[in-house]
Amino acid sequence: MSLLVIGSVAFDAIETPFGKTDKIIGGAATYISMVSSYHTDDVNLVGVVGEDFPNEHIELLQNMGVNTDGLQIKEGEKSFFWSGRYHNDMNSRDTLVTELNVLENFDPIIPEAYQNCEYLMLGNLSPQVQHTVISRLRNRPKLVAMDTMNFWMDIALPELTETIKKIDVLIINDEEARQLSGEYSLVKASQKIMAMGPRFLVIKKGEHGALLFHENYVFSAPALPLEEVFDPTGAGDSFAGGFISYLAKTDDITFENMKRAVIYGSAMASFCVEKFGTERLVGLTHTEIENRVKAFISLSSVDISLAN
Repeated sequence: MSLLVIGSVAFDAIETPFGKTDKIIGGAATYISMVSSYHTDDVNLVGVVGEDFPNEHIELLQNMGVNTDGLQIKEGEKSFFWSGRYHNDMNSRDTLVTELNVLENFDPIIPEAYQNCEYLMLGNLSPQVQHTVISRLRNRPKLVAMDTMNFWMDIALPELTETIKKIDVLIINDEEARQLSGEYSLVKASQKIMAMGPRFLVIKKGEHGALLFHENYVFSAPALPLEEVFDPTGAGDSFAGGFISYLAKTDDITFENMKRAVIYGSAMASFCVEKFGTERLVGLTHTEIENRVKAFISLSSVDISLAN
C-alpha cells in the first residue's frame, strides 16, 4: 500500500559522550522514509530543502526506494539545521542551534501522483502544516498517523488540538503525553488524549519501551537492552517509520496488527541508536531486521501454567 510521508529533511550536528559529527543528513521525514523503505515499495516524501542540500543525500533516499518528487528545493535558501549535545544519560540533551530556514514558510505541495495514498505519516512539523496536508488530499487515507512534540504544545496548542481531531493515530513520548493531557498517569493521559480525536495512541518511553492504547485495550512493548547507545537522534522517527510502514505493508489496521507494528517500530529504532544519525539505517538486510524483531518477541514471550 502507498505511504505518504510529510516532515523535515534537514541537517543535524550531534554531540554525544561517544563523539560528535559535523553537518549530517537528518530530519523527521528522512528517518521515517528510510525506515519505511524496508517494509513497503511505495514510499512518497513531501518536504523542503535549500540549495545547500547536497544532491548525494537526495540520491541516497532515491536509491533506497523513496520517491522524492515531492521534495521542494528552494534556490537561494538554506536547509533546516539543528545542533544538539546529549548528556551522559543519553535521555536528556541541550539544543545548541535551531535554524528554521526553509521550514519557516514551508507550503507542502502534494504531487498528483501522491493524491491517492492509503497511509499518511505526518512527521513532526507545525500543526498548521500538518493540517494543510490533510486538507489538500482529495481522498482521506485509510489511516492518518501523526507525530508532534512539546514545542508545539507550548506555542500552538489550539492549532495542535484542531489537527489532532483529524487523525487516527497519535505518536508521542511520555513527557509529551503528560503535558498534552495534564495527567501524570499515562493511563489517565491516554483517556484524555483519545477523547481529543485519535482512535489509537502510541506513547514512546525510550529505554522503557512503548505503550499502545485503543478504547479499553492496552499493549506494552519492551525495549531491547543494548550494550551501547551512540546517538538517540531520530529514534522516535525511526519508530514511527517502522510502525506506519508495517501497517502499510500488511494493510491491516486492527489493534492486534498494530501491536505487531509497535514491535517493528521498536526494532527499527533500536538500529537507529547504534550509530550516528542515519548511518545504521543504510544497508540493513531483511535478515537483520527479522532477527531483531525476534529478539523483541523473545523479551516478552513466556509460557506459564496457572494452577486451578
